[in-house]
Amino acid sequence: MKMYDYLVVGAGLFGAVFAREAADCGKKVLVIDKRPNVAGNIYTENSEGINVHKYGAHIFHTNNRKVWSYINRFAEFNRYTNSPVANYKGELYSLPFNMYTFNKMWGVVTPDEAAAEIERQRKAAGIAEPRNLEEQAISLVGTDIYEKLIKGYTQKQWGRPCSELPSFIIKRLPVRLTFDNNYFNALYQGIPMGGYTAMIEKMLDGIEVRLNSDYLQNKAEYDGIAHKVVYTGAIDAYFGFKYGALEYRSVRFETEVLDKSNYQGNAVVNYTDAETPFTRIIEHKFFEFGNQPKTVISREYSSEWKPGDEPYYPVNDEKNGALYLRYRELAERENGVIFGGRLGEYKYYDMDKVIESAFDLCKKELSD
Repeated sequence: MKMYDYLVVGAGLFGAVFAREAADCGKKVLVIDKRPNVAGNIYTENSEGINVHKYGAHIFHTNNRKVWSYINRFAEFNRYTNSPVANYKGELYSLPFNMYTFNKMWGVVTPDEAAAEIERQRKAAGIAEPRNLEEQAISLVGTDIYEKLIKGYTQKQWGRPCSELPSFIIKRLPVRLTFDNNYFNALYQGIPMGGYTAMIEKMLDGIEVRLNSDYLQNKAEYDGIAHKVVYTGAIDAYFGFKYGALEYRSVRFETEVLDKSNYQGNAVVNYTDAETPFTRIIEHKFFEFGNQPKTVISREYSSEWKPGDEPYYPVNDEKNGALYLRYRELAERENGVIFGGRLGEYKYYDMDKVIESAFDLCKKELSD
């Protein structure tokens, strides 16, 4: 006898939104996760009174009023604005690329001067139609900024030369001929006060959750207790890597508590030279305007994913795209199983897009 209408595999944002909506529609839901905690990669844990983003910085931003209203049911958001800093061998530049960046790089003062210098460098590079990330970046901001602030960072992040990466990766790079330091061009932005874990716990309030529970290791048992499965794990792992493993980039963190109140003066500092082994340092307290006597920092090291690592960024090149389509064909024929979220769809999602995707599933599944 089926005990649940839905088994949700994964207590991250996608799974939590669907579980909440299904439960509110009167469905019997069980959520399981192989980790010892809810919230997936947006998990935050308290250290020295600071909510530490254990799996990397997550800043919520959206232009979707429905999504913003929904997420504010479960947390009060602060007014945090993402204004990262780029450190190139001790030279500090504003991110996003804006008039502060252009002035520091070239000494230009007006938007016309900045635009003219970018155009001069683009023409000198002879780029008409960008064919890869390197050419796309140069066409957007010129050779100087590409060489200092993009090339080394991007190659560390992806483990591949920029000339071998698709141009679309950097097409949404914010470039502004203003003095606006707000990285995200979004109407709504902030960090949940008290951390993301508390937000997800509130979202799952009243819903049965089992942690330290590995679905794939006990698949037959779990499949037998629910009418449908919403699976948010890796799609290739679900099918036992039948066609081979999809590629991901992973991230390793070195986190430490420092006996000082302020280490770098900003939540995010990117290290853009190729020689520095890490990509950036996060100082977590500044996400919530903390004034604790100590601080917690995390250095981020990007690496190629291997079994046992946490998959972060899908490598959305042509080869992996074709492999994913083969797995998606299998998924579409898998009776009673719905694949969703970043890993289930092999797609990099911002958090608001995760919620939108979960809303789409709710509309299909729960609107009868």
